[in-house]
Amino acid sequence: MTDAGRSGIMPVDKGGGLSSFQVVAHLRRVLRAAKIGHGGTLDPAATGLLPILIGEATKLTPYLLDLDKEYLATVRLGVTTDTQDLSGTTVETRPLPALDGAAIQRACGAFVGTVRQVPPMYSALHHEGRRLYELAREGLEVERQPREVTVHAITLESVDLPDFTIRIRCGKGFYVRALAADLGAALGPGGALATLRRTRVGPYRVEDAVTWDAVRDARDGSGLWPRLLPPDSALELMQEVRLPSLAVRAFLNGQSVACDGSPGPVRVYGPDGSFLGIGTRRGALVKPERLLHADPPRPRVLPA
Repeated sequence: MTDAGRSGIMPVDKGGGLSSFQVVAHLRRVLRAAKIGHGGTLDPAATGLLPILIGEATKLTPYLLDLDKEYLATVRLGVTTDTQDLSGTTVETRPLPALDGAAIQRACGAFVGTVRQVPPMYSALHHEGRRLYELAREGLEVERQPREVTVHAITLESVDLPDFTIRIRCGKGFYVRALAADLGAALGPGGALATLRRTRVGPYRVEDAVTWDAVRDARDGSGLWPRLLPPDSALELMQEVRLPSLAVRAFLNGQSVACDGSPGPVRVYGPDGSFLGIGTRRGALVKPERLLHADPPRPRVLPA
């Protein structure tokens, strides 16, 4: 198999000042990959973990988007902007009241759990066929319905007023910019996101990712392909099913096959360890949901 025909996931530490799409476009040229995408947008100003999906692994994009994420965010108090971060136009400034770490941590606690969050105008969500950020750039603001999101934890890392830094562990669809604005409002003086770094997506950690310098300076894939992880490395928490040879053919032809076990999504392998795709187990059958052309068996171990 040529490098251009390989499939897998390459965690990249994105630099600041460029979009996730620009990172994908650069790697498409460098790796000469026909199919390539990413597993969750990062704002241009944000840095940190951006999983790049290559080849057959692009079929797993919905599963990457569903993974829990972790962020390190610095909030600037006393300023409100139209974008909810410091890249936007300042709408209002206010003096800071007396605040300490205990007060900030208490305010953070109100946003932990299953909460309802109003998405920012500067976001890629659609309203009547148009992206919200397109409307916002035209000076328009439309009503956005709150969406239910999950926040597992918010930990206060440091305080250096008017800034404080928090670590957020959350589910999909969560906007850290909106949290910064909401925390600023809860504390009184308003707030905006000053810096954002994504440190984890599911099993992938930023300290194990390909550095931005290595990605930016690459002229070919020779130094990058060895960092490619197997497609199923994103699915470590999903139940595993191994099919016998006769069942493999039926499964790859889209037929449900016999397989006892707990109901729910499963990652499916052939008898030699080749990853076949994802199925849904109901009763005594597994139904194919997302099929991948069989990859040869490889170790499915993330960097320690």
